Amino acid sequence: MENAQNLLKKYFGYESFRPGQDQIISHILDGEDCLGIMPTGAGKSVCYQIPAMLLPGVTIVISPLISLMKDQVDGLNEIGIPATYINSTLTDSEYSQTIENILYNVYKIIYVAPERLNSDTFINLLNRLDVSMITIDEAHCVSQWGHDFRPSYREIANVILNLKKRPIVSAFTATATQIVKDDIINLLHLSNPFTLTTGFDRKNLNFCVEIPESKKDFIIDFIEKNSKDSGIIYCLTRKTVDNLYEGLLNLGYNVSKYHGGMSENARTKSQEDFTYDRTQIMVATNAFGMGIDKSNIRYVIHYNMPKDLESYYQEAGRAGRDGDNSKCILLFSRADIVTNKFLIEQTTSDSNHKIEYDKLNDIIDYCNTDKCLRKYILEYFDETPTFDDCNNCSNCLSEIETTDITLDSKKILSCIKRMNERFGSGLVTDVLKGSKSAKIKSFGFDNLSTYGIMSEYTKDTIKDLIYFLITEGYIKCVGDKYPILVLDNSANDILFKDKQVLIKRKIEKIIPKNVATNSKEELDYDNNLFEILRSLRKEIAEINGIPPFIVFTDVSLKEMSTYFPTNVENMLEISGVGVNKLEKYGNIFIETINKYVVENNIEVQGRKVKNSKDSLVSDSISDDTESKNAPAKVKEDTRVVSYNLYKDGNSIDEISKVRGLKRQTIEGHLVKCYELGMDVDLEKDIHVEFEGIIFDAIDNLGFDKLRPLKDFLPSDVSYLDINYFVVKYKKNRLL
Repeated sequence: MENAQNLLKKYFGYESFRPGQDQIISHILDGEDCLGIMPTGAGKSVCYQIPAMLLPGVTIVISPLISLMKDQVDGLNEIGIPATYINSTLTDSEYSQTIENILYNVYKIIYVAPERLNSDTFINLLNRLDVSMITIDEAHCVSQWGHDFRPSYREIANVILNLKKRPIVSAFTATATQIVKDDIINLLHLSNPFTLTTGFDRKNLNFCVEIPESKKDFIIDFIEKNSKDSGIIYCLTRKTVDNLYEGLLNLGYNVSKYHGGMSENARTKSQEDFTYDRTQIMVATNAFGMGIDKSNIRYVIHYNMPKDLESYYQEAGRAGRDGDNSKCILLFSRADIVTNKFLIEQTTSDSNHKIEYDKLNDIIDYCNTDKCLRKYILEYFDETPTFDDCNNCSNCLSEIETTDITLDSKKILSCIKRMNERFGSGLVTDVLKGSKSAKIKSFGFDNLSTYGIMSEYTKDTIKDLIYFLITEGYIKCVGDKYPILVLDNSANDILFKDKQVLIKRKIEKIIPKNVATNSKEELDYDNNLFEILRSLRKEIAEINGIPPFIVFTDVSLKEMSTYFPTNVENMLEISGVGVNKLEKYGNIFIETINKYVVENNIEVQGRKVKNSKDSLVSDSISDDTESKNAPAKVKEDTRVVSYNLYKDGNSIDEISKVRGLKRQTIEGHLVKCYELGMDVDLEKDIHVEFEGIIFDAIDNLGFDKLRPLKDFLPSDVSYLDINYFVVKYKKNRLL
């Protein structure tokens, strides 16, 4: 595993594996089949990408979405891992060139769509290659009980059987109930696989269920408060997507839409605009997003309740793939229950839809529970949480207030009865609201005693109360295309026996700071620098034709804006910065940070979390007395004072005398300023002829400590010479 650890740092820029990654990688390298069930953002890709680099042949990755392939391949090539894809987007010439490169062993990882497996030509190609591993991504698609069943996934097992040599087979998915897990193992013919289910808990995600009076108003208010963030808004129907998209677009928001009723070109453009940060908001049906690799999605809002918890957790999990704190909000309306039931009835079923209704009831319970939402989700996936309250979901952050709605319930039930139980919720709502429409007058409903009896409420509020009574069983919806409202016998208990009807609502509560929360700690980063680096990232991405998150993730930028890495060693300590990315982008980011540090008079004193490597400037010539692991802070920068005096023409000895500091201290200040990229011409103060000697000494002894170098060199070499050439050596070698 030492080689795997080295590759993790070199290519991906991480110091250690996430939970479960090292176990799966180890078993794959031992030649075993593996099944990894790991939530979105847990790093499933690394589990097969690192073994692919260490195994002798090529790895074939079966992936269901073309957009995912492109993002994955772009990301791999960006960090120096040779990869390609084969799908319908390739032109004839591109396809021919790709096949030629494959036969010449140019790539280590090849992504293919499952439909490609039906081709005899492709099977023949695989048999000409040394296929070390076949990886099945989104493996739940093989099961009809999974939420994205793909019939083409059933062909994968036959393809593997038809290969001359059976490769290692690894399969990955984000969520899987026991029946889906069994299907994956059996239908893919996994051979005695090592199976690992990592914890489903995503500490960086804040889960929230809201019942707003107006969903659109809620959305607009949320977007206004999070205008710089990328997010997805999921809707249950294409019509809702179109209406919400048009509404947000007319208000001037930077928005895209995606659903199955759009042309392929329109869907591709929408997804690319969102992925490349040309738009901030994606309004979509569940047709969008499976396998989306965009890491900086800060929120996922469900405008409507999905049909089951598996779908919800998969879709909500697209937020915060980079590990940064993100929000998952479900806007619950009891009308969504009726819509989902209608959609269930439109499909064929051998079990009278029992499984679908059971799953629907589970997510309805999730929306109605007053217990911890995170705990509910984890227990649904057969985990045993170690907490009762996570203090990081809307239930734990709210007090539950019970409201008596008996009187309102009587008004609604009485209105339905007086309308002879022949009309739907829309007309009932209009009567209760007191609408002056011609239709109401034509039926004479404006003369009913219930006409306008709830005029003080919004239509959305009245409808929500109606659907609450439906879900509680007091009202039944009869009919498919145009359902009407009919009273259940239990409604008589409310109308004539004064049965109390209670509804639960949430009010926000304050969690004391000393109370433990099940959330990821937020970095105290410099937001101004973060925005500068984010703009720089977007410019670089546009020049290179790649999504911004492939350059660096938000987490990487926030760490840079916390620890101010002003040299190569410190930049390599930033999460997500590997050798390849350092070579491509490190210099420009370091220069930008250095400029910001100088302009804002920030003294950089190293990291406060990880142990920094030794400073380029020796402790023996530095007047810093504070901890090297303290956070960066703003104060008068003594080095800049020395730098300004030097730029004014004062010699090092003169500056030493004026400032009352040792000559070695002033030398240290000036070398540090040179390292930071400031205009310091020290060549008049150093022995240029010692450059080669010092470089040879560094080659033999390294450059982490100055004392051994001093002892190794001629006696007339000063610490100024050594410091200057150490910095120059590093710049030449690493940049």
